[in-house]
Amino acid sequence: MASSRAFRFAVQATRARSGGEWRTLARRVEDLGFSTIFLADHYLGRGPASSEARQPPQHLAPITAMAVAAAVTETLRIGCRVFCVDYHVPAVLAKEAATLDLLSDGRLEFGIGAGWSAPEYRAMGLEFAPGPRRITKLEEVIALFKEHCAGEELDRHGEFVEVSGYAGLPLPVQRPHPPIMIGGGKKRVLTLAGRQADIASIANVPFTPVNDDGLTPHQEAERRIGYVRDAAGERFATLDVEGSPFFTRVTDDPEGALAPVAEAMGMPPSELRNHPNVLAGTADEIIDLLELRREAFGVNYVSVQQSDAEAFAPIVARLAGK
Repeated sequence: MASSRAFRFAVQATRARSGGEWRTLARRVEDLGFSTIFLADHYLGRGPASSEARQPPQHLAPITAMAVAAAVTETLRIGCRVFCVDYHVPAVLAKEAATLDLLSDGRLEFGIGAGWSAPEYRAMGLEFAPGPRRITKLEEVIALFKEHCAGEELDRHGEFVEVSGYAGLPLPVQRPHPPIMIGGGKKRVLTLAGRQADIASIANVPFTPVNDDGLTPHQEAERRIGYVRDAAGERFATLDVEGSPFFTRVTDDPEGALAPVAEAMGMPPSELRNHPNVLAGTADEIIDLLELRREAFGVNYVSVQQSDAEAFAPIVARLAGK
């Protein structure tokens, strides 16, 4: 399944101890050649809820941080990977997103998902509804966002979205709407991504030799991208497919670098190195891996963690736009 989409790269960032540190980071990410800076729609600081959710402390709320990053850069795109539909009033989120696109001169990527962290929901006093209900809400919010961006009078009545009697303002710069990123790992949400998204974000596959369905990590990745491809049909060639490596290390000793992670995951380092969500090796080896995975899975849009941005920059310089 060859992909004709050029490589793009992003940095997932949520940490800053001051406004100056965040502004400096945004400029540095732009200078290093990354396409996008992503925030995360998570809110827990240190404590038992964060430990239960297995999330690092989340320093920055996404909307404000995205706006500041856009204000101090010229070309860097801004996004959240991804907004959770249950953490925001749908009509308010649509207006916030359109405003971000307007004020950034058309640099927003609108990531949206159905939510997944039950401990975070509980910590914030929110109901963690069954998956089908959360995805139904996601479908309704995406439809509302598109209708808001069209600028016509809103008239949408659903199970979760009830909005009518006014036109969406402001209109975004990017028409008909900013690129929509839909992320997840299950069939229904990835089918939705294939039908509605401009960017399909593929969640990390399990770090086990085989999953509950008897599939290896590579087979599971193939199944997930198959859901997107089957739903997208001919438009699949126009989609970016985004993935974020769980572990990235530019090193001459990948086996050594992976050893502690492999022990924690219960996988041999050599097997872990071939996992679709791991990038470890020299710059040349990682470039080869990225090209192979674009060919196999269609992944052309790669997000690395904030701590890996500097080390990964030479790879960005060699592959971005190719």
